[in-house]
Amino acid sequence: MIIGNKNYSSWSLRAWLALRKTGIAFAEKKVALFEPGFREILLAYSPAAKVPIYVESGFAIWDTLAICEYLAEKHPALWPAERKSRARARSIAAEMHSGFQALRTALPMNCRAVGRRVEITTDIATDIDRVESIWTDCRKNWRSGDGPWLFGDFSIADAMFAPVASRFRSYDINCNETATEYMQTVLDDADVRAWYADGVLETEIIEEDEAGAA
Repeated sequence: MIIGNKNYSSWSLRAWLALRKTGIAFAEKKVALFEPGFREILLAYSPAAKVPIYVESGFAIWDTLAICEYLAEKHPALWPAERKSRARARSIAAEMHSGFQALRTALPMNCRAVGRRVEITTDIATDIDRVESIWTDCRKNWRSGDGPWLFGDFSIADAMFAPVASRFRSYDINCNETATEYMQTVLDDADVRAWYADGVLETEIIEEDEAGAA
């Protein structure tokens, strides 16, 4: 899998996390975003020249949600088994994929950032409230069994929202008890922690993603 900087690349984390949960052995190649020549490197794998890119036997799939859907065809447990739950999971995954622009722009993922402060505008607050509502609704009304994820067992929906948990941690966003418990589930996950551990050791700086820095 071709990924961007672990410290910053939220889309890379989403696809990488879904792939890890399948148990498939894979190699990763990190391309430092916005460094000289990065676009040319990515063009060798995908005409979109964006991360992430999943390459299987020479065949490339790009775009996080496309990669996740491709993986789910061989590993259907990446979506909830029950039809309506699966539809709800797909709905919120697609909503994350296409929405929350204010949150994503103003609160960029940054594993190294802790206790950052940014101005929470009305648009950002609306996005935060919507995320909290999704997490709370899923945990209370759609969770199957005793699993700690949005639908009980891990799903692509969790992969799509994992970077948001990271953002909320970095910028001290407070949520209700149910949403906070879910956020902690994400941050305590062994695979997420492994990603974080690598991310905090990176030395590249992307200035536009250093929101709230002193």
